[in-house]
Amino acid sequence: MAVETADGESVEDPVAYFLQDMTYHGKTDRTREAYERVLRRFEAFLRDPDANPVDARKRVEAASHRDCMAWIHSLRGSDVADSTVATYASYLHRFYAYMTQVGAFDANPMTLVMEEMDERIDTNPSRREISLAEMRRFLRGVHHPLDHAVLVTLLKTGMRVGELCNLDLRDVSLADDTPLGAVSSRAQLDGRGPSVYVSAEPTVGEVTNGEERTASNKRKRSTVVPVDGELESVLARWLAVRPDVQSPADPLFVSTSGSWGRRLTPDMVHHIVERHAGDVGWHRAGGDAEENVTPHYFRHFFTTHLRDRTGDRGIVKYLRGDVGGDIIDTYTHNWGDRVRETYEEHIYSVY
Repeated sequence: MAVETADGESVEDPVAYFLQDMTYHGKTDRTREAYERVLRRFEAFLRDPDANPVDARKRVEAASHRDCMAWIHSLRGSDVADSTVATYASYLHRFYAYMTQVGAFDANPMTLVMEEMDERIDTNPSRREISLAEMRRFLRGVHHPLDHAVLVTLLKTGMRVGELCNLDLRDVSLADDTPLGAVSSRAQLDGRGPSVYVSAEPTVGEVTNGEERTASNKRKRSTVVPVDGELESVLARWLAVRPDVQSPADPLFVSTSGSWGRRLTPDMVHHIVERHAGDVGWHRAGGDAEENVTPHYFRHFFTTHLRDRTGDRGIVKYLRGDVGGDIIDTYTHNWGDRVRETYEEHIYSVY
């Protein structure tokens, strides 16, 4: 049985129609294939009397919000991670929203489902998937102390590239025998153990700590992020060979090439990441955001893995700097009991 769009076009296969329109809208083959896998899986669920005994053999255009909820519930009961459940739901939601918009369907049954879901939606569900084992192999191939330190810092903290570039030595607190020179760490790091302070203050073009900045920090509030033993060792190795700096702010990460001793810029970090990602086939010139690994990918990797491991979205949001006001004050007050303990228990090892 066909349905008709608002223009009177007959649609025998709504999924195929949607996928064809995705092609017209310029979506990549990888993205369309990901959507097709999920949408066909939902179709199979609707037609399977064992999976959906109440109303089997229903077509997608006739699915109710209860059918959608039943499918989401079946995913939760399988070996699918919470983030993947949310991704699948976002695919289905977009499909129904589009088909409703073109007039082929009367309503979007996923609207209510999305409002009630606890799982966080991945804003880029077709992004390249890299396992922890693959990430470890990738890091083993990076030998330059600066490049290695930059990559591990991104992976272990989930900070944005601009936030990494804006780190000064005063923003770091490590073990007593780590060579931090005469620089005193911020008061906010006192008693926190090895940690990094990610300030919300730096803004591109403005002076912070005596230096005009080339990047902005986008945090809602400043955040103290724990440093585990692996990252501490990596930073200590970098600091042992870090060149003399060319700034009164004493930046943590400085160039070891053409801009010797000067603060890294976001462009420099992008070059570091893309060069090493290209060596393993994770980045190519002209590739799209779903295919290429860029510095922001590591923020996605950190968020996905730590959220799935902890089940505590609040702490992950705190570490990412995505919350403000009373929420972040709660985690700041209970930092030792909540943040560091949760982080150290669940942060992945990269070696």
